[in-house]
Amino acid sequence: MSLAVFTDIFLYGLVIPVFPFALEERANIPHDDVQRWISVLLAVYGAGIFIASPVCGYLADIRSNRRSSLLIGLLALSGATVLLCVGSSIPVLVIGRFLQGVSAAVIWTVGLALIIDTVGKEEVAQSMGIVSVAMSAGIFLAPLLGGVVYDKGGYYAVFAMAFCLVTLDIVIRLILIEKKIAAKYLPEKAESGEPAPGTCPSGMFTTGGKGSGSPSGPPHTPKSPCERSDLIPKRSRVPPLIRILKYPRLLTALWGTLVQAVIMTALETTLPLRVRELFNFNATGTGLIFLAVVLPTFLAPVVGWACDKWGTRWVQTTGFVICCPFFVFLRFPDHNSVPQIVLMCAILALIGIGLVLVMPTMMAEISLFLDEVEENSPGILGSNGAYAQGYGLFSVAFSAGTFVGPLWSGFVKDAIGWNAMVCTIGVLSIFTAIPSAIYTGGKIRKEDLAFWRKSG
Repeated sequence: MSLAVFTDIFLYGLVIPVFPFALEERANIPHDDVQRWISVLLAVYGAGIFIASPVCGYLADIRSNRRSSLLIGLLALSGATVLLCVGSSIPVLVIGRFLQGVSAAVIWTVGLALIIDTVGKEEVAQSMGIVSVAMSAGIFLAPLLGGVVYDKGGYYAVFAMAFCLVTLDIVIRLILIEKKIAAKYLPEKAESGEPAPGTCPSGMFTTGGKGSGSPSGPPHTPKSPCERSDLIPKRSRVPPLIRILKYPRLLTALWGTLVQAVIMTALETTLPLRVRELFNFNATGTGLIFLAVVLPTFLAPVVGWACDKWGTRWVQTTGFVICCPFFVFLRFPDHNSVPQIVLMCAILALIGIGLVLVMPTMMAEISLFLDEVEENSPGILGSNGAYAQGYGLFSVAFSAGTFVGPLWSGFVKDAIGWNAMVCTIGVLSIFTAIPSAIYTGGKIRKEDLAFWRKSG
């Protein structure tokens, strides 16, 4: 699954340092219009995810075979890559980017649900941390490699690398065996420890449990079938996907996902042209600048482990708080010199630290919320749960961010300048830290504040 995420995100970001040069040379776009079309091409990707994610989530929850859905997504990704490779006009490039978004919707929605099917609940955040490494590596390594390969081998060499990666991923998808399918061929294990039908297990997940905003606290008495949680009414004809949208905890996770995507795509959209204009970087230098952001993201599994152990609330909130000042500080490098380049890289690295604190928590929080709903009211989300639909919502939120981020950053930069643009992203980040502190892991309690003071 991590490879599928890496492949999708890698192909999304591979052309980021290439577009400023290829649009002028291949599509004959005037230099003054390049930033606008980069913003549009990156935003179209988000539109594809936004449109396809709800459909993919619904189909994944009613279909038993997730592998075939992943293969369809990878085939769509292959077609999109072909269009981007041969396209030399804006309409063809737009169609290619839209298809990339559709394939991403399949891979993210179905793939993240497959992870939940496979790992235990105690390892959700850690598993999402590993996926976050793949996601982050794809986002920021792709521009690095894309720029270097474009400078050394040209436009088609960039896509040769892309086709090799897609082929490898398709082969791995073909040999993938889902856990529930493998279980049919394994010896049956004794189930004496299983609770009787209609009863709740003694270790039932509660709001104060691990992975919530409260990392510790007194044990909660399990609820009997007659004392089901009022999270969601037991009998309702409203689809689970709609019912769960009224809870602030989930809405906060989705909003944070959107903002995270805005932050990342704002950098991807504007940073290549900024360093090209400020430092006279070529495609290689434009790609290398992203290395400053990608290095901290390899700490994501550690962050995931910390979330599993102590809860997601303060980890996520701290990440957004860190992003705010350092985005504003991006206005300080203002001329071409080695110290200014070093300053730019240092600021980007600190933004990377903020992002790595946010990425794993968002994906884990959705899963933890759905677990809480399901375990307090078994069957309320349907016979197969609603994980694919839940991650369909994640994909919708992420895609909304990837749609808004490029348009916001690109057009604001063109209209009122780089300095104003980075300030607006910083304000958005600190604004998001407020609901994150209040609702992540469930509404904040006195115990959470006591833990924060003790940890500090």
